[in-house]
Amino acid sequence: MRDSRGQLSLSTVEAGIGVLFILAVTMGFAMGVPSPNASEPQLNAYASDTATVLVNGRPRHQGATRLTEVLQSNRSFTREHAALRRRVDRILPDNLLFRVRTPYGTVGYRKPAGVTVGVATVATTRGKLTIWVWYA
Repeated sequence: MRDSRGQLSLSTVEAGIGVLFILAVTMGFAMGVPSPNASEPQLNAYASDTATVLVNGRPRHQGATRLTEVLQSNRSFTREHAALRRRVDRILPDNLLFRVRTPYGTVGYRKPAGVTVGVATVATTRGKLTIWVWYA
């Protein structure tokens, strides 16, 4: 008696595996993978870098650094307000907005609700300076 069992040819099996592979790759490209939220660490780096530049910047009038001039008094903050805004605006890329808070006032834009924000704080003998940075 002859044993009758059905077998698929090897080329049919290979073709089926190839089709499944192509479909899997196509679905991978179509669906994509979720991207990690890398904007917050980058924004924190921008804020930290801006704070570092301000801490180490040369003074315009008197004082050890640009930041000590700004934090010296209410009068010096009022005098340096516009210059501080221009300086931070030049430090950061064009696609970022910022807010700088000092003990004597704030410089920059209002922080919108619901956006990812990077933050850096610098403590000095004259007070704290906090910088918030977000994408425009």
